[in-house]
Amino acid sequence: IKDDYQVHAYLQFMHQDKLYQLTAFDGGTDNYFVILKDNTAGEYSYGGGRFLYVRRPNLDSSYCILDFNKAYNPPCAFTDFATCPLPPKENNLPIEIIAGEKSIKNH
Repeated sequence: IKDDYQVHAYLQFMHQDKLYQLTAFDGGTDNYFVILKDNTAGEYSYGGGRFLYVRRPNLDSSYCILDFNKAYNPPCAFTDFATCPLPPKENNLPIEIIAGEKSIKNH
C-alpha cells in the first residue's frame, strides 16, 4: 500500500550547532504531523520510527516548538495487525533523539 502525503511545512531545528530539517504533513487545523526516525531506532525506540504532532505557529509568527518529548510510537509498535507509514528518507535523522516514547520490547 502506498499513501501519498502532501508536504505542509519544513521544520528546522538546531542540535549541537548543526541545522536539521524535518518534512511535516497535515495534522489537522492546529497541528503538523511528523514521521521521524533517528539513531535510537531499533535499539532504544521503535525501529520503524516515531510520530510527532507539532502545533502550527500563530498567524503572526513562523516559529513553532518541536517538543521531542511528545514523540510517540505508532500503532504498529504494539501489534502485528497494524500498518503504519514510514518516515520519508529526509526525516531519517543522523542523531539520537533520546526524548519521547521508547521502544516496546514485545508486543
